[in-house]
Amino acid sequence: MKFKDKIVLVTGSSRGIGRATAIAFAKEGANVVVNYVKNKEAADAVVSSIKSLGRDAVAMQADVSSEDDVKRMMEEAVQHFGAIDVLINNAGIVFDIPILEKTVGEWERTLRVNLIGPFLCIKYALPYMKGRPGASIVNISSTNGIDTLSTDDADYDASKAGVISLTKNFSQALAPDIRVNCVAPGWVDTEINKDLPKELIESETEKIAMKRWGRPEEIAKAVLFLCSDDASFITGSVLVADGGYK
Repeated sequence: MKFKDKIVLVTGSSRGIGRATAIAFAKEGANVVVNYVKNKEAADAVVSSIKSLGRDAVAMQADVSSEDDVKRMMEEAVQHFGAIDVLINNAGIVFDIPILEKTVGEWERTLRVNLIGPFLCIKYALPYMKGRPGASIVNISSTNGIDTLSTDDADYDASKAGVISLTKNFSQALAPDIRVNCVAPGWVDTEINKDLPKELIESETEKIAMKRWGRPEEIAKAVLFLCSDDASFITGSVLVADGGYK
């Protein structure tokens, strides 16, 4: 088990990529903090799945855009587990609205959750990660933050580009003790995409070399790799997982 007895905190882990990542870490021996904002029932279900694997887990409510919430969550995580070894900044939101119809409030909410959230989580987890062997942080960005253009998601694209910049800056600031990397998924079959028009799904699938969308479990494996000793000489990197999208 690559993460036996490690303490892992995954934001936004009541569903989708976050859920798959939390469970993947547990399968490799980790104990997990399952973060959620609203859906306690879903978070508790993830906790139950992890405990069925023989690992410990706890659900913790916190809005990552709130400094007070994040500070409290980190304190409570350490009260429960004693430390934090791995932080996965996965929580994110998107408003699929044409660029000129977006409100300032929607822009601010997207940036606060997707970009300021990871900053806050790193800031307040850091005191509990220092000195932990193999301590690692992975931020979840998106191919939208690299070269994918979507005028309905300009705020989302900007926030995910910011996550990549944040990753590179923190990788330098926290070296050599804590590695900081980033995973940039392309299209993934998650709840956030379930209501997309059928025509869009079909046209986007044609652009993917693998001719299918990714599975949350596949993104989770990329995250685990970057946190593992197999990636011990990798920091400040962006791992693209998009099935060969062109």
